[in-house]
Amino acid sequence: MSDAALHPLALEPLLRAAFAEDLGAAGDLTTQATVPDGVLATASIGVRRDGVIAGLAVAEAAFRLYDPGVVFTSLVADGDRVVAGTSLATVHGPARSLLTAERTALNLVGRLSGIATATASMVDAVRGTGARIVCTRKTTPGLRALEKYAVRMGGGSNHRFGLYDAVLIKDNHVAVAGGVAEAVRGVEERVGHLVKVEVEVDSLEQLDVVLGLTRVDAVLLDNFSLEDLRTAVQRVGGRLITEASGGITGAHVRAVAETGVDLISMGWLTHSAPNLDVGLDL
Repeated sequence: MSDAALHPLALEPLLRAAFAEDLGAAGDLTTQATVPDGVLATASIGVRRDGVIAGLAVAEAAFRLYDPGVVFTSLVADGDRVVAGTSLATVHGPARSLLTAERTALNLVGRLSGIATATASMVDAVRGTGARIVCTRKTTPGLRALEKYAVRMGGGSNHRFGLYDAVLIKDNHVAVAGGVAEAVRGVEERVGHLVKVEVEVDSLEQLDVVLGLTRVDAVLLDNFSLEDLRTAVQRVGGRLITEASGGITGAHVRAVAETGVDLISMGWLTHSAPNLDVGLDL
């Protein structure tokens, strides 16, 4: 997916599943019992703390899928940095529809904006070093495309989307294959030349083996010390893309970037970033 708004056709199956989970067989019992049919209302979606916004198109798709008569007007754009109290969008339509679709829409905007905000903080921390912040496959099942979109809205970049679009030989593959060279040899025999290949290493000795192989495009330096990262970058000498990974947080991401690595991958951006607090008020 590009940085443009997510296509509604990609969102519909996810949103239908979310509504089915929330509504069950009986629908919204509270709204049906307390809100008269036919009442129109206007609501404002606002943010309660500073952050980077992502997922407004998702929220609009949620409201309009539930009720095509709802009018959703964005007041900011995905990727915008906002302060607490900013109004993100207005929603107008049947009050019952607004109240029933509210939680599904807000859950997704809060989740994606939280990821975008966390990513932006890491991008800010390494600015000027040349290193790029990237996400991983540690995503919520069913939400990967959206969560990776949120990373891009925060200024980060995407790693592979799945097992199907790149080769990443990790320690367990190496263990079963019998070694790094053996694992790469299997790739050479079975994977097309247009597919990128990355190999994870956990020592400078393994890195030296990788540097002697031809079918490798990138090397993942897993849990290396800062000193070993600098040494690894020097040994690679620009021949491969270098990626640092393994427990990297905001406390030392700048130091990691200053070793000269090309990429810094962070699984927590998508599996542990706190939601951005957003709410809807009629």
